[in-house]
Amino acid sequence: MFEHNIQLNRDKVSNLINWGHWFAFFNGLLAIIIGSRYISTLGEPDTWLGWSYLILYTVGQFSFLAFIIYLIFLFPVTLLAPYSRVLRGFAATIATIGQCILLYDTVIFSDYGLHLSPFAFELAWTDINSLLSGGKLLLAPVLFLAFQLTLANYLWKRIVTLQKCNFGHKVLIIIGICFVSSHLSHIWADATNVTDITRYDDAYPLSYPATAKTFMERHGIERQDSTKLNSHNDGSLTYPLTFPQCKSDIKPNILFISVNSFRKDMVNSDTMPFLYQYSQESLHFTHHFSGGTSFNSGMFSMLYAIQGSYSSAIELSYTSPVITQQLKKSGYDLELFSDQTNIDYSSPKAMFNDFKLNLTPKPQNSAMTDVAVVKSFKNWRKKQIKPWLALVTLNATATYDTPVGFLGIKTIKAPIEYQPEQRVLFNQYRQAAHFTDQQLKVLISNIDKDTIVIVTGAKGAAFDINSNNTKSSLTPENVNVPLIIHGLQLGARKVNYRTSHYGIAPTLMSLILGCTNPSTDYSSGQSLMSPDSQDWIYVSDQKAFAIYQNDEVTVIDNHGKYRIYNPDLTQRLKKKLSAPELIEVIREGRRLYQ
Repeated sequence: MFEHNIQLNRDKVSNLINWGHWFAFFNGLLAIIIGSRYISTLGEPDTWLGWSYLILYTVGQFSFLAFIIYLIFLFPVTLLAPYSRVLRGFAATIATIGQCILLYDTVIFSDYGLHLSPFAFELAWTDINSLLSGGKLLLAPVLFLAFQLTLANYLWKRIVTLQKCNFGHKVLIIIGICFVSSHLSHIWADATNVTDITRYDDAYPLSYPATAKTFMERHGIERQDSTKLNSHNDGSLTYPLTFPQCKSDIKPNILFISVNSFRKDMVNSDTMPFLYQYSQESLHFTHHFSGGTSFNSGMFSMLYAIQGSYSSAIELSYTSPVITQQLKKSGYDLELFSDQTNIDYSSPKAMFNDFKLNLTPKPQNSAMTDVAVVKSFKNWRKKQIKPWLALVTLNATATYDTPVGFLGIKTIKAPIEYQPEQRVLFNQYRQAAHFTDQQLKVLISNIDKDTIVIVTGAKGAAFDINSNNTKSSLTPENVNVPLIIHGLQLGARKVNYRTSHYGIAPTLMSLILGCTNPSTDYSSGQSLMSPDSQDWIYVSDQKAFAIYQNDEVTVIDNHGKYRIYNPDLTQRLKKKLSAPELIEVIREGRRLYQ
């Protein structure tokens, strides 16, 4: 009798375990249905290869999540409290919570491109009214609970029948094949850079597809570049949203000068007398921001005129900036005069595709490279008969270089708050800036009066002795740069409202090319001729990004951790995240993904 009771108890536990497996399986199917919302956000695959991977990935990932939830929450209860009513009620509750979390995660992912995390939750909570508009999502817990209770009871009544069918192991094998195959496929796709597959890396929550990077780096194998293979694949990024409609009868020449590591406080009568005087005769934007903290990110924000978050999009590896596309279409000759190193490390690779490259090998001294760059421009300009745009980059200020024997300016007392090392850098930089001023004079002198001249900095320069500090790289000294525009009969005046690199391309598109499209079709900014309607500016770094507002700066790292500072980034403020602006930033960073 005692052994009979033990056997009955074992059979009961066995039935409960089998029931739990089937309950997890059907919840996995429900999760797949809910998870389809992620695909509508990211866009459907364009090839059969993409669809094949996505099916394997979806079935494997959501079935795996359902099984993990069963293993953690339900299996221990099955052993400790093997009572079917208790287990069914508990399982329905856990499943309801899990499916609601998944549903709300799809909503947040659709709006912000983020999966649920403490940071995303805090952000979503401040925007809860927008996310739950209509009230339909509020009914989800009730509907899910009713469904889960019905499913739990239905499966329990038919568990014996399901066991007799004896195809549970077949279902398990199919799910296992899907899970393993999706990871093997991703290893291959990661090794060969097949974007139809790797574009879904962050699609699902708690998903960590296997990669080949560690193995390949260990064995010295280079990843293949399939950019050319996919050059006709539109992917998910649509840039521009609508190609500009432009018509203009004037075609002035354009001299565009980008000084690497350019501080706005150096444009004064002592350090840069020529540029200072020139600024008095031009539009001088006194509160101008770069979009990045490196030469590459600054040039990206200047030419593409979109947030740095787009710079890694594979589509931009073969799509050049709209402004250069349109200039070329309008009959302009585009020439780039630069240091070879700047172009070698430029990203995306298509950034300068519309330019003919006139590059100077970099010697030991950047100042001598600048001399060669200026000389190349002067020789080229003499031969031009068509309208032209010349993009000239100068680098002496980035390396504090001057030529040997250069007669500079007198050293002055550095600001009192500077550390000893910073005081040395301050006067070294002034010498390099003075040398750059002389090169600007050579470039701009004798230019035709109808030529439009733009002088700005790819990025700013902070006399920082701790360059690995994320906050330091995003300080105003690193992102505030001069901007001087001469020509177009715009007159001479100081512009004191905030502007950014994102507005340069829209300004040229409207004033020179006569483009009538709204700038939102191809830019994150608007014309510099009027104050921006946004009260924030996005600046990106390799490790973080900053949101500059009038009274505060929010710095967010790639782990979602944030800190809020005063406008000079000298003091941390005890404030909560300003969610409306951050939400605008995130939506702007996803607006071009269709």
